Amino acid sequence: MSFQTRFTQFYADLANVDIDDLDTIYHPETVFKDPIATHTGIESVKRYFGHLLDSTRECRFEIHHFAESAAQQSEYDAIVEWTMHLVLNNANSPIHVDGVSLLKLKNERVIYHRDYYDMGEMVYEHIPILKRVILYIKKRLTK
Repeated sequence: MSFQTRFTQFYADLANVDIDDLDTIYHPETVFKDPIATHTGIESVKRYFGHLLDSTRECRFEIHHFAESAAQQSEYDAIVEWTMHLVLNNANSPIHVDGVSLLKLKNERVIYHRDYYDMGEMVYEHIPILKRVILYIKKRLTK
């Protein structure tokens, strides 16, 4: 099975994966960065995913585009465009966030993973008082 297939299948229904299956996708020395934090090493990444998944009822990623490149031509081995569909345990409304992941591979596993997404879409716009402030700012910026 190709890395792309394994990665896509793993993230298709993240809320129902076994955390130990991260070993099949991520290298033991992996570095995982997102707008919230940086996690170094597979055990740190497992703790991060465990905490994330403990607070979710649903978490799945719709992969729109998976572009692989030759390492000598690009800094990254793959660029992945996705939409995350998330339902938190304490909420009924789904959260949809578009993002991009930059991946570096070593021995067919991710040694570097960096996510880019809008924290407003993910968090801030779902906090009532911040939502109003952010919507006001966005409205002002589009005039």
